[in-house]
Amino acid sequence: MRDRERLLTPRFVLIVGAGLCYFLALGSLLPVVPRYVEGPLGGGDVEVGIAVGALFVGAVVLRPFAGRVGDRLGRRVLIIFGAGIVAISTACYGLFASLPFLVGARVVTGVGEAAFFVGAATMITDLAPESRRGEAVSYWSVAVYGGLAFGPALGELVLRNDHYVAAWLVSGALALIASILGWFTRDVARLDASAGPRPALLHRAALAPGAVLMLGLVGLAGYTEFLPLYVHELGTGGAQTIFLLYGGVILVVRILGARLPDRLGGARAATLALLVGGVGLGVMAAWGTLTGLVVSTVIFALGMSLLYPAVLLMSLAGISERERGSVVGTTSSFFDLSQGLGAPMLGIVAAVAGYRGAFAAGGVAAFAGLVVLRMGPRRVGATPNVAMIDAESGVGI
Repeated sequence: MRDRERLLTPRFVLIVGAGLCYFLALGSLLPVVPRYVEGPLGGGDVEVGIAVGALFVGAVVLRPFAGRVGDRLGRRVLIIFGAGIVAISTACYGLFASLPFLVGARVVTGVGEAAFFVGAATMITDLAPESRRGEAVSYWSVAVYGGLAFGPALGELVLRNDHYVAAWLVSGALALIASILGWFTRDVARLDASAGPRPALLHRAALAPGAVLMLGLVGLAGYTEFLPLYVHELGTGGAQTIFLLYGGVILVVRILGARLPDRLGGARAATLALLVGGVGLGVMAAWGTLTGLVVSTVIFALGMSLLYPAVLLMSLAGISERERGSVVGTTSSFFDLSQGLGAPMLGIVAAVAGYRGAFAAGGVAAFAGLVVLRMGPRRVGATPNVAMIDAESGVGI
């Protein structure tokens, strides 16, 4: 029984390591793409939003299909080929200096992103004992936010003297390492997905939690999109220090508080995440100084540190092994929607009301997610796979 309850196995650590390389690849591009669009490509805030959001267009289209592939063919194939697609497409970003080419290449990157994320995140839940699933997702997110914390600093370092080609190649190399690590993974033995009914392309269990996730993460789209430009507007240096602060706060919470989602329960953890995250964005919008940016980033990061583990566990409550990939794919599709729609929408807000206006709009979206969360359990009623399970269920997020 003790062995079955063990979480930090070599297989688990390997997936987290592959994820760290992968998210370093994506994170390194966070400060690079906006500056590339505004610089060599001569675009404005709206064009920046389109280029940033294009990544998630390909992802949102493929994500539900990736979940179905993962349930039928295994998670390993998604990890290997997803990271490989990201490696090739990002290395090609600079082949042609045009916005349409960059947007198209980032759509392809989004396809690979969807495959890798669904494969790796689902394998993490496969490896985790049910009683420690929230803890497992928290540790997995260490890879996510480790990449988002240190990736931008790497991107800024490589980008010195506008070495955009080097930035694309470094990102591609990191994604390639993640793909290679994927070859050494192996799938967990599970029920044959073909033996049961074929799950819907969008799994019903993930719809209500996914809507909450989407609204809660709209502000993140604006934050990552405009932070590199906002710090320059404030007259300070690069954004890497603020990105490090954001990612560092989340890493501390995810590591030291890895069991919080399991202990708090889904509705409570998500409520806290949306409330604190929305307040952080509000402070960011109201306090237009470097000190205000630092303080609000800490508050915002505290909220964001709980949101994804809470929502994913909410979606997975009562789900069988053969449907797990489909649920993870559907849930993470709402992440793509938040970024793919949020980035261009907040780009329009920024063009009209400035970057602080975009941050304020993200905070409003978070509070709207709080309303949906509080109304959700009553709306979905007695359907156990859709209901937002609280702490008393033992499987809440």
